[in-house]
Amino acid sequence: MIRHLVLFKLNDGVERDDPRVVAGAEAFRELGGKIPELEFWECAWNITDRPIAYDFAINSAVADEDALRRYVEHPEHQAAAGQWRAFATWVIADYPF
Repeated sequence: MIRHLVLFKLNDGVERDDPRVVAGAEAFRELGGKIPELEFWECAWNITDRPIAYDFAINSAVADEDALRRYVEHPEHQAAAGQWRAFATWVIADYPF
């Protein structure tokens, strides 16, 4: 299994209630039921307000590196991630477990 973690940081001046952000978060919430490679899926807003904290997190799992590639390339994933490019930056970590 491969764990796929993503942490998003909203750009300066962008708030969680911005309509683009609301739509982006909803697009990610819906991915869990749309992409067959996802064996585990959760996403949520961070509750910590420390300066080093990121704002939104995705914690997911896929079977192997091929499944991860298919997930990343999936049109639904590309569409959701594309929304976030307009208002956030992010970091990822993929590791076997």
